Amino acid sequence: MSKSEPINIPTVSGVVDIDVDTAYTQIKDMRIHGAGRIARLAASALKNFVDNSKVSDRDQFFKNIMDSGEKLRSARPTAVSLPNGVNIVLASTKKSYNLGDSLDDIKEVTINAAEKFVHDSLDAYNKIGEYGGKRIRNGDTVITICNSEAAISVLKNAHDTGKGIKIVCCETRPLFQGHKTAATLAKHGCDVTIIIDSAVRKFIDKIDRAVCGADAVAVNGALVNKIGTSQLAAIAHEARVKLMAAAETYKFYPDTMFGELTPIEERDATEVCSEEYLKTYPNIKVRNPVFDVTPPENIDVIVTEKGIIPPANASLIIKELIELL
Repeated sequence: MSKSEPINIPTVSGVVDIDVDTAYTQIKDMRIHGAGRIARLAASALKNFVDNSKVSDRDQFFKNIMDSGEKLRSARPTAVSLPNGVNIVLASTKKSYNLGDSLDDIKEVTINAAEKFVHDSLDAYNKIGEYGGKRIRNGDTVITICNSEAAISVLKNAHDTGKGIKIVCCETRPLFQGHKTAATLAKHGCDVTIIIDSAVRKFIDKIDRAVCGADAVAVNGALVNKIGTSQLAAIAHEARVKLMAAAETYKFYPDTMFGELTPIEERDATEVCSEEYLKTYPNIKVRNPVFDVTPPENIDVIVTEKGIIPPANASLIIKELIELL
């Protein structure tokens, strides 16, 4: 299996049996795609850690699971679903520990929190599909990018309610996650076309709606998503095509409330050029940013499991998230 090949975890998988080290490696090496899947995998790893822990001292257990959480958080720097998911689970662990609960009680609380996070994540996926699907009109041609569970849920819902939509998938270079989206939707019975990323302007006059996912949403409503999303959004805005971002509330980035900027991950040059090419032309520099930032003025609405909001209301979601964490 190549580093960029996604592991075979179903789109709507629940808790999976995976240890922290394996989850860390699969997230870091991008063998699993999609912010929601990443968050659920991390929550599953924390549950697995508790299930298999042999430590009998509550203080040592607490230190070990906090260290495990820190390792998982460090796997990817941009997808805020990862640290938020870990923090939501471990918030219950910390509360139980600080209350002086027994080791068994702390373990039980942590397991329950991990299972609840996974359940809530999957429930959010379904609700986003329902709410977002209502905004797709009969006969719309919809363009999407990357491999977002939430965006796919919206498109599946629109298809399942008989709206006869057509879907255009940007292939999403350099790892071609758009191919996976197209395959998922085609298997679902949707009418799907793949285009190269740079062809968006060529086809935009045939597009009625744009739908994308999110790896992070900032306090001002700006969207951090797969590289190419800001280009799609700008072209769509110019053509008066509305862009709907689909994002679970745990993808909103609390630190942006306090002035922090979302870090943009850059990955290895070999994802863009072959090793042979790089060795042949060692003086060529390669930049491989994974994400870009779409300004809120190019976003129509953000659909969440709590309802549809304008980008300007992102701060309200973040305030609620801060209270939870």
